Order: sequence, then structure tokens, then C-alpha cells
Amino acid sequence: MLRTTIVGSLPKPSWLAKPEVLWAPWALQGAALDEGQRDAALVAIKEQEAAGLDIVTDGEQMRQHFVHGFLANLSGIDFANRKTIGIRADRYRAECPTVTGPIKRMRSVHKAGVAFAVQHTSRKFKFTLPGPMTIADTVADEHYGDRVKMAHALAEALNEEALELERCGVDTIQFDEPAFNVYLDDVREWGVAALERATAGLKCTTAVHICYGYGIKANNDWKESLGGEWRQYEKTFPHLAASKIDQVSLECMHSRVPASLMSLLKGKDVQVGVIDVASNTIETPQEVAAVLREAMKYVSPERILASTNCGMAPMPRSVAYAKLRAITAGAAIVRKELGVH
Repeated sequence: MLRTTIVGSLPKPSWLAKPEVLWAPWALQGAALDEGQRDAALVAIKEQEAAGLDIVTDGEQMRQHFVHGFLANLSGIDFANRKTIGIRADRYRAECPTVTGPIKRMRSVHKAGVAFAVQHTSRKFKFTLPGPMTIADTVADEHYGDRVKMAHALAEALNEEALELERCGVDTIQFDEPAFNVYLDDVREWGVAALERATAGLKCTTAVHICYGYGIKANNDWKESLGGEWRQYEKTFPHLAASKIDQVSLECMHSRVPASLMSLLKGKDVQVGVIDVASNTIETPQEVAAVLREAMKYVSPERILASTNCGMAPMPRSVAYAKLRAITAGAAIVRKELGVH
């Protein structure tokens, strides 16, 4: 009850990439990079364990970008031919690889790193992958000419990868779909179907993370434009409630999302974001507990997981690690109130 976890990413150490820079280039190359990534993943795991998290991740230490990291071992993706395009409905522009042919998974992208991480923790292990709609929104298509067809090809590749990672011992596979908060009609028309294609055949827990983005200026400015209440979830949650996905991860702490929208996720476990990733202010355990109590008005505590609003990659390491401890301390307060130890 009230298990604790994070969305996925943690800051990278300075030996691996420039601190507090989102998607910073690697500071190492070749064998030294492989070793540095493993060392960083081990630190991330042990910091989560030390904080008392029930479900840990590798902190996404082995990938530079949450979408492009998966694309590295796919055919039909040309990283040498990058194009600057508008993504998330032109919220900001990004340099993205080009789709130049049929998308196929040539070999596992993350198997070696996941096998290493699973061997180095006794906790349940979660791994994150980008969702098909979000990938489709983060590449420049010069082959398919049909975003739905391309998304389903991506979903097939994701499914092959997910099944292989499950065999490595992963307990939860989470698909990150920030695009679900942007293209609301597409979520209904084809986004959930593509997501279910990506999860087909998995026996481990499946999750989808839908947030309002990292704590960067473009996202913060967009959120300020959304008005007094953020009701995007109202359109997508009913479709996710009817889906085969086990868990839904959402943004709550310091957001303008009405907590009552969680009632739309009947039958799902809910990862409640109790940590604001857009602020370096460390939440108190009491603040975390207050968010969990509010969530419990709409979701039974057995179905709630305390998590973060989004990834913490751009944060100072000391801040991120302190926020981990706030999650577990806040959850402990509410567990005690419920008479659960």
C-alpha cells in the first residue's frame, strides 16, 4: 500500500555529462562511456534504495535523450540527417532524426544495461521507454507520410524490446507519453491502440506516464497558458481506464490538475506525482502526505503509488536525492495514519 517510486530519470553525475543540462552530450567515449554509464546507474539505484523507494529505476543513466536513446538500434532512422522541427504542437523546436525507411528493430537497445541494473538491486525494477505517439512526434518523417502508420511500426519495435526486457527480470515497463496531453483527439482515435500494441503479450506490470513535461522554460510557459485548471486528463483518462494498461502516472504536486479527475481511472493503479520537478525547493514530508491524502479521496490507497511529476534529469543531484527522501517520508506518514507499517 502506498508504494514509492519515481517516474524514471535522475541527474547524471559530472563524470558522465554536464550537470543540470537536459540531454547534455556524453563526457566520455567508447569503453569509458560504457563503464561510466554503468557506474552512474549503480549510483542511481543505490541512492533510491537508500531513500527507501520500493520500486527503483536506473535513473535513465544510459541514454542521453528519453526518445532518441531508443531509436539508436532501429533501421529506417537517420541520425546523420537531423532536422529542426516543431514538436508537441509546436510548443518548441527540436533537432530530430529523420525517418527515411521502414522502421524495424535490428537488435535490443537496452538489454545489456537492464540486465546489469536488475542484477544490482533486490528491489522491484522499473524501466521506461518512450511511447509510440511521443516518438512519432519527435522524429522528422520522410518515409511514411502517415503518422498513425508510423506510430504502429514504432509500437511493434517497442513491443519487441519490451518483451526482451521483461525476460531480463523487469517488474514494470512504463511508456512515457507526454504527447497524450497535447493531441487529445489522437489519443482517442489511435494513441491508446498504438500503446496497447506496444504492450502486447507482456506479463509484467505496464504503465503509461502522462505529464506536463520537464521543468524547462518552454514547458513552464505552456503550463502558464493553460488557465486556472488543467483538464487535459479529463479527455484521456476514460480511454486509458478502458485500456489494458495497468498503471497511469500523472502530475499532481503544484499542478492545476483537479484531483477529482483521478476518479476517471477506475480499476487502474495510479502513480501520483508528489514531487514538483520544476522547482528546486525540496518538498516536506507533510506536503507529500497532503497530496496523497487528496488522491485517496478518489483512488483507494491500495492502488496509489507515490512518485514524481516527471523526470528529474535537469536538477542538481543533491536536490533530486533529497526529493527522493521526501517521497518515502511523506508516504510513511500516511501509511501510519492508515495503520499500515
